[in-house]
Amino acid sequence: MPIIIERKRIKFSPDASRVIARFLFTTEKRAKLTIKSVMGMSENEVLQILSPILRDFSLRHRNISKIFEKHFNEVAYLLTKAKGKPKTISLSRKILIGSYFTMEYSIESAAFFNPSIVEHPDQSEIAYTERRVILSFRATGEGHISSIVFRTGIIDKDNNLTLEPVGNLLGEAELIRRHIYNKKSFKSKLEEMNFYPAIPVEMILSKLKDRFTYRELKECLDDAKSSLQLTADKEPLFNEIMWLASSHYELEFSLDTNISERVIFPVSTNEKNGIEDARFVKFIDENNKVTYYATYTAYDGTSILPKMLDTKDFYHFKIIPVHGEIAQNKGMALFPRKVNGKYAMLCRLDGFNNYIAFSDKISVWREAKLLMKPKYPWEFIQVGNSGSPIETPEGWLVITHGVGPMREYALGAILLDLDDPTKIIGRLKTPLLMPNAEEREGYVPNVVYSCGSMVHNDDLIIPYAMSDSVSTYATVNLKELLDELKASV
Repeated sequence: MPIIIERKRIKFSPDASRVIARFLFTTEKRAKLTIKSVMGMSENEVLQILSPILRDFSLRHRNISKIFEKHFNEVAYLLTKAKGKPKTISLSRKILIGSYFTMEYSIESAAFFNPSIVEHPDQSEIAYTERRVILSFRATGEGHISSIVFRTGIIDKDNNLTLEPVGNLLGEAELIRRHIYNKKSFKSKLEEMNFYPAIPVEMILSKLKDRFTYRELKECLDDAKSSLQLTADKEPLFNEIMWLASSHYELEFSLDTNISERVIFPVSTNEKNGIEDARFVKFIDENNKVTYYATYTAYDGTSILPKMLDTKDFYHFKIIPVHGEIAQNKGMALFPRKVNGKYAMLCRLDGFNNYIAFSDKISVWREAKLLMKPKYPWEFIQVGNSGSPIETPEGWLVITHGVGPMREYALGAILLDLDDPTKIIGRLKTPLLMPNAEEREGYVPNVVYSCGSMVHNDDLIIPYAMSDSVSTYATVNLKELLDELKASV
């Protein structure tokens, strides 16, 4: 008997008016010419040009003059070559120079998709039958560069979602902190990755202090490259070291921002082409403390790299790399608590089957066990997860996805044993959700996809994307779903 699934009418659609102010840099030659031109202007000319810029853009961005000054500081090192010194330049001239190195980027002009949902850390001032939630999305703009954005709302007793007002002044993190590295720990992490370089790591890191910064590491590597004969077999070591270093950073957003105004945009070089498919989960540790984790995929235009962020308040985020032999491919999804004393993770290391892994360290994953192969016609091409497992009295509920004829993506479900989640104790034979006539048209046709669901008022809430263009959500009775899964054994 088919499971009744209720599609909600709400749509989360791309909005080209939602822009952030990004740093713009083409070439050093053009940058120096631009700076020289501004330096040749009188102070009155500077103010005349700057005034309409501030007037036009101050309503579109929070503290646009501060953004211009920040971008000026990015190119201040070129001033000596353009006949100027930073300390002798007026603030107005600095801001004007910075405006030439700024561009607006429409973060969601192309698509707004692949959502996940978690309970908001603040559940105050709502009824006991309601839940305040945070939805995350993959927003895609010009050049198909993806970022993570958020919406908040309240789900009522009938599972209808009322969105909270969406802020207009988007922005990246106010503060980006590069990691301070411990040399012993850094070397250990390289060894954990089982990387066997052609030259010893100690030879490269020997000039570094016990604690060092990203800039100091880069300078050290540049010196090593110039002093060593860099043959093809040595190049991977430098790439691996820089990948590990650039993967660590922290983001901090201003307290006066609405969560819908916070944009996690690519920061490190291995993310330059996008941050994809964040699977958020509310994780509860042994001391009953809550941390929100999200596994996601970083894309640099060539390779995809699994990474993880964590936050407790959605203002401050820490980003770390996920490494180890099985930390590869897309779709890692963390369990919401430890299982038998270990972190547990769903993954798809071969891009085809579902696996499950366990680890003592949340960022290091060494071994995985095959969990699920394609079995039914609607998933013959590949299977994967669609978010972190959900704990129920009957077992771990996992929303899956399968790819079938015409590359049609459909959502399914499996049930894993609570004590031993390597065992599948239920599996839907037919899709839970397939793209209908409305959902199958879009940027990538015939696709429904989710990055995380939750349970509320005995229903499963499934946010999902329609053909990689817009998003919505659906609900299904949890008992009905679990009964069907148990009956399928």
